[in-house]
Amino acid sequence: MALIPATILTGFLGSGKTTLLKRVLTEAHGQKIAVIENEFGEENIDNEILVQDSKEQIIQLNNGCVCCSIREDLRSTLADLAEKKRKGELDFDRVVIETTGLADPGPVAQTFFMDDEIAESYLLDSILTLVDAKHGDQQLNDRQEARRQVGFADQIFISKTDLVDGATVDALIHRIKRMNPRAPQTKVNFGDVPLSDVFDLRGFNLNAKLDIDPEFLNAEAHDHAHHDHDHEHDEHCDHPHHHVHDDDVKSFVFRADKAFNPAKLEDFLGAIVQVYGPKMLRYKGVLNMKGSDRKVIFQGVHQLMGSDLGPKWAPGEKKTSKMVFIGLDLPREIFLQGLEGCLV
Repeated sequence: MALIPATILTGFLGSGKTTLLKRVLTEAHGQKIAVIENEFGEENIDNEILVQDSKEQIIQLNNGCVCCSIREDLRSTLADLAEKKRKGELDFDRVVIETTGLADPGPVAQTFFMDDEIAESYLLDSILTLVDAKHGDQQLNDRQEARRQVGFADQIFISKTDLVDGATVDALIHRIKRMNPRAPQTKVNFGDVPLSDVFDLRGFNLNAKLDIDPEFLNAEAHDHAHHDHDHEHDEHCDHPHHHVHDDDVKSFVFRADKAFNPAKLEDFLGAIVQVYGPKMLRYKGVLNMKGSDRKVIFQGVHQLMGSDLGPKWAPGEKKTSKMVFIGLDLPREIFLQGLEGCLV
């Protein structure tokens, strides 16, 4: 059986997750979607379009979608859904997991990799994070969970942009980009998002594309190329008018033209993941390894790291390794110097 794609939807209370979900659940798009609700809050989706029935955990909607609230842990809910699909008791094409507004998406994402039974049934497609333009700044200031949700995202939707002025939205976008340059940001209104922006994003695929905003790489370039660390890159000279928040979720990029020594790199990455894994939210790289004519692609969430052989380097293509790390107060210098030390 083909793997069932899964999407994790996260975002703070009031950011519009429920609006987006309702639209996904009620629109006639011909896809049968199973939604796993992990939200305990006032704006629970059940009240409006679902009938609450305490005995039945899984509710079939009239357009063929399925909804279930998590009674046990996520793992058993996913296993149960996959089992029912295999037996033909339930028909659905994909799963959306709505996490509570306070949740750290890390453990939810890890479920898809750590458990063999789940890994054999599901493909984690991406983590989507909704940020409310009106309250986002304050939530990012006050709540580490909100910052972590941004750090984990493969795609960020900024909702309620009509409630604030353009400068406020731009400042928020700029701030989020510094926290997570991997995730494209899209402004959305009232959950009005084309489904192509929501599903099949392949955010967790190990592919040779490193989705970092090219501007971000350029802004960082003057910094790493010479490894002159006397000017901290946080003072972005090109945006003097932005008030720079010093968020604990930050990203940095490592680039090198020399090849990596595979054994040294493996040891170093293994060691930093042991020490800093809980603070490493997402990391990804396209690497030039000595002795290989193919790109090596690696990525991880917390302590879980995977790598894969990618396509061959094209004739004449510059063999540059690029890595991006997103995490909580990660010691940038230790990472950059350590990686530098793994080069041939």
